[in-house]
Amino acid sequence: MSEADQVRDCMNEFIDLANQMKDRGIPVHIVNSGLMRAFGVYATYSVAGNAGGLTESGVEKIAELFKVELANVQEMRKAELATDQAKE
Repeated sequence: MSEADQVRDCMNEFIDLANQMKDRGIPVHIVNSGLMRAFGVYATYSVAGNAGGLTESGVEKIAELFKVELANVQEMRKAELATDQAKE
């Protein structure tokens, strides 16, 4: 399985889990906040391990990576919407 496939599968598992939480009645903004906080915890762990933390430049690097990923998601959503509209 390619890295891109693994990333997509991980993303889908997180979305499934978030939807399960939403379906249990947890407000979407709370689920979103929890996911973002979990991202911060795991991003810190992936860079600094359990015993470390990020420097200010490390925080900026992680924030920039998130910004890039968010921009990629928005481009994919626009393409999906354009494809859906073309089918109509």
